[in-house]
Amino acid sequence: MQNEGRMSVFQMLSTGFRDSPYLKLKINRDTIIQDALIQLEMMAQDNPQELKKQLFVEFEGEQGFDEGGVQKEFFQLVIEELFSPKYGMRGGSGGREAKLGCFYHFIVLAMFSFVEESRECWFNPTSFENDSEYMLIGIMLGLAVYNHVILDVRFPMAVYRKLMGYPVGFEDLKHFHPVLGESLSKLLRHEGNVEEELVCSFSMSYEDVFGSALTFDLKENGSEIPVTNDNRKEYVRLYADFVLNKMIHKQFDAFKRGFGMVVDEYPLKYWFHPSELELLICGSEDLDFDALERSALYDGGFTSNSQVIRWFWEVVHEFDENQKKQLLSFATGSDRVPLGGLSKIKFIIAKNGPDSERLPTAHTCFNVVLLCEYASKEKLKERLLKAITHAKGFGMI
Repeated sequence: MQNEGRMSVFQMLSTGFRDSPYLKLKINRDTIIQDALIQLEMMAQDNPQELKKQLFVEFEGEQGFDEGGVQKEFFQLVIEELFSPKYGMRGGSGGREAKLGCFYHFIVLAMFSFVEESRECWFNPTSFENDSEYMLIGIMLGLAVYNHVILDVRFPMAVYRKLMGYPVGFEDLKHFHPVLGESLSKLLRHEGNVEEELVCSFSMSYEDVFGSALTFDLKENGSEIPVTNDNRKEYVRLYADFVLNKMIHKQFDAFKRGFGMVVDEYPLKYWFHPSELELLICGSEDLDFDALERSALYDGGFTSNSQVIRWFWEVVHEFDENQKKQLLSFATGSDRVPLGGLSKIKFIIAKNGPDSERLPTAHTCFNVVLLCEYASKEKLKERLLKAITHAKGFGMI
């Protein structure tokens, strides 16, 4: 409740009062990134205040008024495409392994690298993409804050700290690059002769998208300066600064510029901590399904007293944490919980005909689950588990 109140005050202070409260986008599904880029860039240049209005999206050739579902689908489609390993690969078909210095391997996507140990994304310093795509992701994160939309993005805390103007360093690097962090920690703890036994200099190499080696001196003439017991702390500090700041400054600056078009840094920094900003954008993992049950709505002939509904909640409460996440993702498109908890989701269970062999389906844009009136609790559980385990291809809309 405290965070929600601060969010309301923050929005009021940042946006003020306007005669026209809507930011309207008309999007072609086949060119969704290009359309979003062109329209949002034009608004950012002509009247940046437009970006701080409530977002309404219309897909070309599709009837219907955006009551939140179309907006949510728009966010999902844009984020999914921009974070796809195929996006911008210029003929590539997926991620590949790359090397960062002598310490760590990671998977390179198109615009981002994926750190397998932490399951988080970082900016790809050798991406072919221009500033516009990174700026668009920043704008999308800012719009998500203002429109209360949870995004399925996996950034480390360092990103949110940098967005809010906080310094980042070795501790941040250890958080999302555990293997790299441990390697550098071992360097700091090494009891022998660092210069003779580890043979490092104040330079580092990394690979571009073609696998070619690029070398960067961490300080002037760094390739000629050996790392020793006396200067290893400086080496680790400069190494972390390079990875977190200098190596990705072009990509991150465009990203932050886009975010700043919607969300001003200083009021945000005053009202929130970086962890709270992450919560606003990505939600939490507090799966309180009792709260979801209390706030659930029913349609198509179902009520809270319907036998199938009682069975449904009995089955759901028996689920383990992973199955609950799968159900939440199946129903809403994300396994994260919005600010305020699951009770803030308008979750609807609708009747989808009499007993049959059909699997449950979901309209993820409207948080609607459609259930047949299954003849037994066992059948409902079997059908539901199959649907949430193999969600794609089973009628998710």
